[in-house]
Amino acid sequence: MIGTTGLHNLRVDAIVGIYPHERDKAQTLFLDIELDYDFGPAAASDVISDAVDYDGVASAVTELIQTRRFQLLEAMAEATAAMVLERVPVVQAVRLEIQKPAAVPAAASSFVRVTRRRA
Repeated sequence: MIGTTGLHNLRVDAIVGIYPHERDKAQTLFLDIELDYDFGPAAASDVISDAVDYDGVASAVTELIQTRRFQLLEAMAEATAAMVLERVPVVQAVRLEIQKPAAVPAAASSFVRVTRRRA
Protein backbone atom coordinates (compact mmCIF):
# COMPACT_ATOMS: atom_id res chain seq x y z
CA MET A 1 0.00 0.00 0.00
CA ILE A 2 1.86 3.03 -1.32
CA GLY A 3 1.41 6.25 0.66
CA THR A 4 2.96 9.67 0.89
CA THR A 5 4.58 11.37 3.87
CA GLY A 6 6.54 14.58 3.95
CA LEU A 7 7.10 18.11 5.10
CA HIS A 8 5.38 21.37 4.16
CA ASN A 9 7.17 24.68 4.46
CA LEU A 10 10.34 23.33 6.01
CA ARG A 11 12.28 26.50 6.78
CA VAL A 12 16.00 26.47 6.03
CA ASP A 13 18.21 29.54 6.34
CA ALA A 14 21.17 29.19 4.00
CA ILE A 15 23.58 30.92 1.68
CA VAL A 16 22.18 30.56 -1.84
CA GLY A 17 22.39 32.66 -4.98
CA ILE A 18 24.66 33.93 -7.71
CA TYR A 19 24.94 37.59 -6.74
CA PRO A 20 27.59 38.87 -4.33
CA HIS A 21 24.98 40.17 -1.86
CA GLU A 22 23.42 36.67 -1.74
CA ARG A 23 26.76 35.11 -0.76
CA ASP A 24 27.17 37.30 2.35
CA LYS A 25 24.05 36.53 4.36
CA ALA A 26 21.77 33.52 4.76
CA GLN A 27 18.36 33.71 3.11
CA THR A 28 15.21 31.93 4.17
CA LEU A 29 14.04 29.09 1.94
CA PHE A 30 10.90 26.98 2.28
CA LEU A 31 10.76 23.38 1.11
CA ASP A 32 7.86 21.07 0.44
CA ILE A 33 9.01 17.47 0.38
CA GLU A 34 6.77 14.50 -0.47
CA LEU A 35 8.06 10.95 -0.10
CA ASP A 36 6.23 7.94 -1.55
CA TYR A 37 6.83 4.54 0.04
CA ASP A 38 5.06 1.33 1.01
CA PHE A 39 3.12 2.04 4.23
CA GLY A 40 2.35 -1.68 4.71
CA PRO A 41 5.15 -2.56 7.16
CA ALA A 42 4.67 0.60 9.26
CA ALA A 43 0.89 0.21 9.32
CA ALA A 44 1.22 -3.40 10.47
CA SER A 45 3.87 -2.81 13.14
CA ASP A 46 3.11 0.75 14.29
CA VAL A 47 6.85 1.33 14.92
CA ILE A 48 9.02 4.12 13.54
CA SER A 49 11.74 1.78 12.29
CA ASP A 50 9.28 0.57 9.62
CA ALA A 51 8.34 4.11 8.56
CA VAL A 52 10.13 7.09 7.04
CA ASP A 53 11.50 9.29 9.81
CA TYR A 54 10.57 12.70 8.42
CA ASP A 55 12.33 14.42 11.32
CA GLY A 56 15.54 12.71 10.20
CA VAL A 57 14.84 13.74 6.61
CA ALA A 58 14.35 17.37 7.73
CA SER A 59 17.68 17.32 9.59
CA ALA A 60 19.57 15.76 6.67
CA VAL A 61 18.08 18.18 4.13
CA THR A 62 18.84 21.19 6.33
CA GLU A 63 22.43 20.06 6.85
CA LEU A 64 22.98 19.48 3.12
CA ILE A 65 21.58 22.87 2.10
CA GLN A 66 23.43 24.82 4.78
CA THR A 67 26.73 23.02 4.17
CA ARG A 68 26.83 23.10 0.36
CA ARG A 69 26.05 26.82 -0.06
CA PHE A 70 24.53 26.32 -3.51
CA GLN A 71 24.44 29.00 -6.15
CA LEU A 72 21.38 27.69 -8.02
CA LEU A 73 18.10 26.31 -6.69
CA GLU A 74 18.21 23.77 -9.50
CA ALA A 75 21.47 22.30 -8.20
CA MET A 76 20.08 22.35 -4.66
CA ALA A 77 16.92 20.50 -5.70
CA GLU A 78 18.80 17.80 -7.61
CA ALA A 79 21.29 17.21 -4.79
CA THR A 80 18.53 17.13 -2.18
CA ALA A 81 16.38 14.64 -4.08
CA ALA A 82 19.41 12.41 -4.76
CA MET A 83 20.44 12.51 -1.10
CA VAL A 84 16.96 11.51 0.11
CA LEU A 85 16.81 8.58 -2.32
CA GLU A 86 20.29 7.49 -1.22
CA ARG A 87 19.71 7.77 2.54
CA VAL A 88 16.16 6.44 2.72
CA PRO A 89 16.06 3.22 0.71
CA VAL A 90 12.31 2.57 1.19
CA VAL A 91 11.41 5.83 -0.59
CA GLN A 92 10.27 5.12 -4.13
CA ALA A 93 9.74 8.72 -5.26
CA VAL A 94 10.58 12.23 -4.07
CA ARG A 95 8.68 15.36 -5.01
CA LEU A 96 10.42 18.51 -3.89
CA GLU A 97 9.70 22.22 -4.22
CA ILE A 98 12.10 24.89 -2.98
CA GLN A 99 10.83 28.44 -2.62
CA LYS A 100 13.09 31.47 -2.31
CA PRO A 101 10.90 34.36 -1.10
CA ALA A 102 13.46 37.18 -1.38
CA ALA A 103 14.64 36.44 -4.93
CA VAL A 104 12.33 38.72 -6.91
CA PRO A 105 10.83 41.72 -5.07
CA ALA A 106 7.66 41.76 -7.21
CA ALA A 107 6.91 38.06 -6.57
CA ALA A 108 5.91 36.20 -3.42
CA SER A 109 8.72 33.76 -4.18
CA SER A 110 10.69 32.08 -6.91
CA PHE A 111 10.74 28.30 -6.92
CA VAL A 112 11.99 25.09 -8.48
CA ARG A 113 10.19 21.77 -8.40
CA VAL A 114 11.51 18.30 -9.18
CA THR A 115 10.20 14.75 -9.07
CA ARG A 116 12.69 11.91 -8.93
CA ARG A 117 11.94 8.20 -8.81
CA ARG A 118 14.12 5.31 -7.81
CA ALA A 119 15.44 3.54 -10.90
